[in-house]
Amino acid sequence: MATNALITNDAVVLGLLAVTLGVIFATTHSQALFWRRFYAVVPALLLCYFIPGLYNSVGLIDGEHSQLYPVFSRYLLPACLVLFTLAIDLPAILKLGPKVLVMFLTGTASVIIGAPLALWLVLSFAPQILGSDADQLWRGLTAIAGSWIGGGANQAAMKEVFAVPDNLFAKMVTVDVLVANIWMAVLLVLAARAPQLDAKRGADTRSLELLKQQMTAEAEASARPVTQYDLILLAALALGATGLSHLLAQPLVALFGQWPWAVRLSLDSSFFWIVVLATSFGLLLSFSRARQLEGAGASKLGSLLLYLLVASIGMKIDIRALLDVPGYFVVGLLWMSFHAAAMLLMAKLLKAPLFYMAVGSQANIGGAASAPVVAAAFHPALAPVGVVLAVLGYALGTYGGWIAGQMMRLASGQ
Repeated sequence: MATNALITNDAVVLGLLAVTLGVIFATTHSQALFWRRFYAVVPALLLCYFIPGLYNSVGLIDGEHSQLYPVFSRYLLPACLVLFTLAIDLPAILKLGPKVLVMFLTGTASVIIGAPLALWLVLSFAPQILGSDADQLWRGLTAIAGSWIGGGANQAAMKEVFAVPDNLFAKMVTVDVLVANIWMAVLLVLAARAPQLDAKRGADTRSLELLKQQMTAEAEASARPVTQYDLILLAALALGATGLSHLLAQPLVALFGQWPWAVRLSLDSSFFWIVVLATSFGLLLSFSRARQLEGAGASKLGSLLLYLLVASIGMKIDIRALLDVPGYFVVGLLWMSFHAAAMLLMAKLLKAPLFYMAVGSQANIGGAASAPVVAAAFHPALAPVGVVLAVLGYALGTYGGWIAGQMMRLASGQ
């Protein structure tokens, strides 16, 4: 497909992303005063996300037509999930208590309620900014609702359920990516200040700290010099489980695709099953001797794959697209503001750690691709919590998107 980007070869783009990550992490280890002050304010993970977006925005690369993200999301993401979850202590995570689930469900409810509220506000006070698609806008917004509760599979389901026109759907995807990335940036900045903010709010972080200490202690206890055998074994488990997930996903898609109720739940999505299966295989491995491979750097290798995935997600950002959909962007920002306010208020009422708020939010808004990113920003050992909640989001995404769609239809007077 034709593109005006300066760099169109994905091999060159991959090299550029890798070098960019290398420069970012090299500067994070610099003792220069400028870099120490800089990273005291700006999280490194945020740069891994937005610098590739800058490349895309200025036309250096073309994130829309590049095949890196489709490949990374199908191959690196499942492998990453396996590597993160094989060392997980599931019983310990369950001991975190109900606050995590409450924060997650608050995120789901705030997306559903915030959708018609944001649409009603714009239609009531500034309908002219929505242009000629105003009558059909509620349909397009259902695609965002599906994405912000579940993920890409749920977004596609909403497109079909509500018959969203292709041109409107493309604009909604732009709003989805831009607004979600802005909120993710806020969460990453908050993650860097989580201990101070939790202490200031008097949040109860005892169970969270216990989990971090337990998983960190287990990792240190099993730490050993990494051998070639360890790396090959990690690759075998991660990529083998990824391949098996792809293999089993196809018959599952064919099986569930026969039933309308399963299609409505996006159970006919191969990506859904790949993520669920990879996570399940990782959890099964956590009950075996494979758990000892955390000492050989399983989560570190998973983090490497995750950073590459983050860079590939970031390269899809196009700041210039704001000029094409300013009115829709206003709706999206109002919608996200409602979600953020609800999450922060519930966290205050529960005196929940900032981590619970952030991962509960991102498990809805970002799904399996970015919930582990935000969770790992608080502590690498916590990435599996994001994975578990994100998978739950897939189950609720189609239901929640449909409910939000009906509420937006009413709010728009249809």
